[in-house]
Parts: sequence; structure tokens; C-alpha cells
Amino acid sequence: MAEAAIANLSLTETGEDALEGAVREHAGLVYRIAYSVLRNHHDAEDATQEAFVRVLRYRRKLEGVRDRKTWLARIAWRVAVERRKRLPEIPLEGVEAGAAVVQLRSQLMSADESVLGREMAGMLAALISALPAQLRDVVTLSAVEELGPAEIAEVLETSESAVRSRMFRARQVLKEKLQARLEGKHGT
Repeated sequence: MAEAAIANLSLTETGEDALEGAVREHAGLVYRIAYSVLRNHHDAEDATQEAFVRVLRYRRKLEGVRDRKTWLARIAWRVAVERRKRLPEIPLEGVEAGAAVVQLRSQLMSADESVLGREMAGMLAALISALPAQLRDVVTLSAVEELGPAEIAEVLETSESAVRSRMFRARQVLKEKLQARLEGKHGT
């Protein structure tokens, strides 16, 4: 994926080792962040390559970075958000709800439980995508990428208290909307 984008470029030996290590260790993270923003495999791959090209461009900084994971996450986030702004918005109708959320399947689950799980995952994905961008971004980085508040603050270039506040508000909004939907289904 990203290795191909940097394979033909010459680096100093230490810069090459640092960059190769970063690609090997964090390519999955960079791709997942790009995918969580773009929701398209091909766009996420392109964004991942672009993120590592940027890393290559700023490789001198890589050696001095104390937290590579967060530094790369911030670059991936910026690249993906920039790409999302350039891409046309695709409505949620017609998109398979299950594709938006990773589903865990179990041999022990009944068909009813499986259908209910997919339905809930789809509903939750729709609710998350309907959140305002500031709240959605925090939820995405926290839930999908499992970043902590300090790391999210660094990626989004905001304060940790703002991240905690947005996370609290996002959870509150999601809880209210989920309860309203579930009550609406049981009331009919």
C-alpha cells in the first residue's frame, strides 16, 4: 500500500529506517483513520499513500517526533479531511448500513440476534454520521481508532478539555436519539 509510494525514493540510512518503521508499524492506523473519514476503500488507500508521501516530505521531523503514532494520525486526519472536502457528498440512502460499522459474527448467534445486531449497527452508524462534524470526529477517533483524549486533542489540534466536552456531548446526543428511535419502534 504505502510502501510502494516510498520504495523508489532515496533517503539517508537512518531516515529510511525511521520511515520504514513508521510505515510498517502504523500503516493500518493511517488507513483506518482515512477510511473512517472517507468511507471508501479506494479513497482511503489514496489518502494513506498521500499521508506517507507527506511523511516522506517531512522525514527530517520524523526522527525528532516523540509520539509517532499521534503525529502520523494527525497527518492522516488532515489528508482525509482535505480529500473529503474535495469529494462530492454521497447520501446515506442506498449505502448498505452494515458497511459503515464493523460487524462481529458468531457461530453461536441466532439468525434473529444477527439481524438485530446488524440493524443496531446500521442505526448507530446513521446516528453517528448525522452528528455535527466536531462531535462526529471525536467519536470516530475515540471509538474507531481507540485514541485517548490527549491523542485526539493533538490530532484535531484542540485542547483535551474540548475533546472531553465534545465526547460527553456526542454520547449524550447519541443516547437521546437512540432512545427516541427505540421508543418510536416499540410504540408502533
